[in-house]
Amino acid sequence: MPYKIIFMGTPQFSVPILETLVQSSYEISCVYTQPPKKSNRGQKINSSPIQNSAESLKLAIRYPNNLNTDEELNFFKKVNPDIVVVVAYGQIINKKFLDIPKKGFINVHASLLPKWRGAAPIQRGIMNLDKQAGVSIMRITEKLDSGPVMKKIEIGISSSDTSGVISAKLSKIGSEYIVEALEDIFNEKDKFIEQDHNSATYAKKIRKNEGKIDWEEDAKKIIGKINGLNPIPGAWFEYKKIRYKIWKASILEKTGPAGTIIDNSFVIACKDNSIKIIEIQKEGKNKLLLKDFLLGMNFKIGDLIE
Repeated sequence: MPYKIIFMGTPQFSVPILETLVQSSYEISCVYTQPPKKSNRGQKINSSPIQNSAESLKLAIRYPNNLNTDEELNFFKKVNPDIVVVVAYGQIINKKFLDIPKKGFINVHASLLPKWRGAAPIQRGIMNLDKQAGVSIMRITEKLDSGPVMKKIEIGISSSDTSGVISAKLSKIGSEYIVEALEDIFNEKDKFIEQDHNSATYAKKIRKNEGKIDWEEDAKKIIGKINGLNPIPGAWFEYKKIRYKIWKASILEKTGPAGTIIDNSFVIACKDNSIKIIEIQKEGKNKLLLKDFLLGMNFKIGDLIE
């Protein structure tokens, strides 16, 4: 009889891991995800990527607003899973749930723990100009991302890598190692190692106002912000009271007063060096390469960017 798994996840990052488990010999008894949300514009209801995937795979789905209720606890007890796999679910799990599965809860977390515990490890790592990222497969305990780790897989981060690029790479890695990790657990070959809690750092959820570019920062830090906040929520500035998002840029060894346009290619000076825009988006418009963007722009060298 196959082992029973409850899967808990929400964003696109979780999807390849769910799909891998479905293709394995394990039985997915139920999928938990965050409830559908209304879009910012209009009344369209958006289901999570995991809900969409689970529906296409014809899996049972639950999406409670609050996981920690008697109804959900009783459901967990009724299913009596052998193990629960969590991948960016988005809710804190109460100890009453953690005690139910025979083999506990394991989490596929997108950082090299104990660095970057929390909600936004990939974005925070890129914004911090880290050179490495990775996946940690760990046991869930009551404290956030503090459980022992059984496997860590590391990759490098280049100066042009965005959060979207790194997320896709780490999601693929997670999907490649999850079945092996489960086999080790069920065959009692797993070795969980406690984290060094004194070395822990935390990746707080990204706030929308963090996207505003501060031109008094070094160019490297600004590139880190642009890459780290791509694709969500995007790094932005205002020019003549209109907001623009920069999606791709590079560093140019030119200097000038921070926050001013310093040449005819709309290069913007920073605290040191400057930012050469490659791809940009005017508020309410489509993304454009710089050469296309400049066709409709009326600006002067020396203009101030806010």
